[in-house]
Amino acid sequence: MTPEHARDPRGSDSVRSQRIAGILRDEILAGDLPPGTWLRQDELAARLGTSRIPVREALRILESDGLTESFPNRGSRVPVLSLEDVNTYYRMRERLEPLTLTESLPHLTDQQLAHLEHIQDEIENQNDVNRFLLLDRDFHMMTYAGCPSDHLLAMTERLWNSTQHYRRAFMVLADPDRAPIVNAEHRLILDAVRRRDPEDGERYLTGHIRRTRVELMAHPELFVEQR
Repeated sequence: MTPEHARDPRGSDSVRSQRIAGILRDEILAGDLPPGTWLRQDELAARLGTSRIPVREALRILESDGLTESFPNRGSRVPVLSLEDVNTYYRMRERLEPLTLTESLPHLTDQQLAHLEHIQDEIENQNDVNRFLLLDRDFHMMTYAGCPSDHLLAMTERLWNSTQHYRRAFMVLADPDRAPIVNAEHRLILDAVRRRDPEDGERYLTGHIRRTRVELMAHPELFVEQR
């Protein structure tokens, strides 16, 4: 039996693939694997103590999530986006996420609303960029948690994944005085969610996403124009 097909003691290929995808997803979203990083199957298998088969499947999972891209005869890497790419993705988010929110509102539970309040309280009481990014993601994904369309949710999350690195790079450069603006916008969104008001929710969320896009576009140094 070759090492490629050797039995890994930690479960089936499917379980191992999900575990590996989870590890790599966390590393990419945390910025430990920045855009342009090549994800070599042999190296990943050695590092994670498994064979190439579950690594290969994990990379396919991550590609469907918008976290990797593959090239024939070259392998997979963390995607590199241009300013135009990110501008387009954010414009897509401005249209898609208000729909996701509207679909979600009628189905959110009181427990989820209470958790949203808790997340926003924590956002307002910390200054760590990485922690903010995790909490900010949790905040918005919780507002979408009631959406009954798995397809719509998957598209929303894929766009978030695709732009995560550039939001992190921007936050490092951002004026610390913008934190009150973000918090005020979150509070407006939270108020609309609490009232189950789709019109206000759409308006506040669209403005929130658009402002981030406009500010990102003012920092072309964050983007690679040529691949």
